[in-house]
Formats: sequence, structure tokens, C-alpha cells
Amino acid sequence: MISIDEFRKIELKIATVIKAEPHPNADKLLILQIDIGSEERQIVAGIRNHYSPEELVGRQIVVVANLESAKLRGMESQGMLLAASDGDRIVVLTPDKIVTPGARIS
Repeated sequence: MISIDEFRKIELKIATVIKAEPHPNADKLLILQIDIGSEERQIVAGIRNHYSPEELVGRQIVVVANLESAKLRGMESQGMLLAASDGDRIVVLTPDKIVTPGARIS
């Protein structure tokens, strides 16, 4: 269990996917360019077996915006998208209505 203060440290925000493409060196990864309101970022996500790049462009997603950057197969990821796993299926979390990119989730 974590305290509410620890949970408040996590910055969950809405991002809009601007561009998506397959990672050149990994079969399961997609490289996403996202708009989180104040800036554009790149994230790398292991959802390639579940979503095509075309399905994601223009879609809003939920991201952890204050996660330390990481290199995934040589590409920098500046955040993490949130998804639900249901056995063999992965479903990206999205708002049910369009909101401004960068909107905080509380």
C-alpha cells in the first residue's frame, strides 16, 4: 500500500498521439510522438501486437508524465502510456470524451 501523498507524486496526464511508427529494432514496440499540452514528447510502448500506428494517431491516451526517461532498444522514451492487460489482450486507456492535451488526471 502507498499513501495518498505518494500517489500524488505521479503525474497522470492526457496526451494526444501525433505520430506513431513501428520501432525499427523491435517487433513489439511502437514509437509514439505525443502532445501533452506544454510540449511534445516521444514514448516507446510495447503495444505493436495490439495496435497499428494508424489506429493510434489522433487518439488521446493516458500517460505518466513525470517518469524518468529510459532507452528502449536504443530509442528514448519520455514517459509511459497506461494500458490494461486482459490475458493476451492489451487495451490502451483513453478518456471517454476529448479533453485538452496536458489535462491532469486526479
